[in-house]
Amino acid sequence: MEIKDTYQILKEDSEGFYKEKGSKFLAFAYVVQSEEDIKERIAALKKKHYDARHHCYAYVLGFDGEIYRANDDGEPGHTAGDPILGQIRSHNLTNTLIVVVRYFGGTKLGVSGLIYAYKTAAADAIGQNVIMEKQMISEISIRFAYPQLNNVMKLVKDLDLEIISQSMELTCEMTLAVRLSKEENLRAALVDLHEIEVCP
Repeated sequence: MEIKDTYQILKEDSEGFYKEKGSKFLAFAYVVQSEEDIKERIAALKKKHYDARHHCYAYVLGFDGEIYRANDDGEPGHTAGDPILGQIRSHNLTNTLIVVVRYFGGTKLGVSGLIYAYKTAAADAIGQNVIMEKQMISEISIRFAYPQLNNVMKLVKDLDLEIISQSMELTCEMTLAVRLSKEENLRAALVDLHEIEVCP
């Protein structure tokens, strides 16, 4: 079974915009790392756009997008947060927060109109950005006698590993970064080499 070891994030923060019947929908897309980060971003936007009617948002966190939330902030149920979340999901993004700030224009848009407006504003914020693919990395520290160095360096080259840190003395220590999908191969190869200790 192939191990999924990549995920997609936005390159940077970006903004989007949609206007319908006098209502303005300002979308803000952010790269976020934690729920604390998200709270701060939303609080800052509410302060800046204190006169807006709604601050609707959705976010996804984690390699597998296992942490997520959608908030309608007073709009009819599932007309704002879910369409925003749908845009994040359809672009396979994680560690992403999108807030859509609505300035009400006096004319109601109806359920389908709201869904379309929030979806379109969120899509515009993503469209103004660049989606980057990142690799999930595992770190493994090893200890070995100096004569084994050539074997270790061959492994580093064969498995395309990155050396994060190393100490070359009589007993050598090295910390290696390996793609998640290659971690088992690396551990098996280290066992085959003998006399190499994998640090806990």
